[in-house]
Amino acid sequence: MEFREGVKKILVIGDFHIPERADRIPDWIIDILAKETKNGKFDFVLCTGDLTEEKILKELANFGIVKYVKGNMDYLNLPERELIKVGNVRILLLHGSEVRPRGDIKQLDEIRKKEDADIVVHGHTHKMSLEKIETKDRVAVFINPGTATGAWGGSSDETSQTFVIIEIKDNDARFIFFEDGKIKKEEVLCIRKKR
Repeated sequence: MEFREGVKKILVIGDFHIPERADRIPDWIIDILAKETKNGKFDFVLCTGDLTEEKILKELANFGIVKYVKGNMDYLNLPERELIKVGNVRILLLHGSEVRPRGDIKQLDEIRKKEDADIVVHGHTHKMSLEKIETKDRVAVFINPGTATGAWGGSSDETSQTFVIIEIKDNDARFIFFEDGKIKKEEVLCIRKKR
């Protein structure tokens, strides 16, 4: 499946914890994002929160339209949730600190159902992940970009520096997972089933 023409590109990133747990966004991430935006910015930059400094939002704005939510360590005036429509696909952005245990898919799915979202982008665990639940009309996808800076979190001591790029065309989505300077995994899913 060729995605380049007519594709919507979305950067998913978060849990920076700058300056408390990390100094800055790693150079390798900035380099990849600069290459990815050489011919045009991302359609959206989705930030899962825990910026802890507003200057991170300004830095992310260099790469596209930033949508962000408040993390449990943010003292900025940020929304708790954000619903973004990308073509046919509805993406719910939240930090996830209200979900216990952290990252619990059953609870995230209940939130997804209330918002009628196709993709839930969440953070808080500092662990990159993709999980899915098949329903009769769609594949519900749960994406966690992990932590861009490798900052420790409440459920982990050592973590990698990670982020995700999503490419959406019609009802299909490609998820590209980056870890410590390399593509770790790639997956293509049909999000909404044709009726």
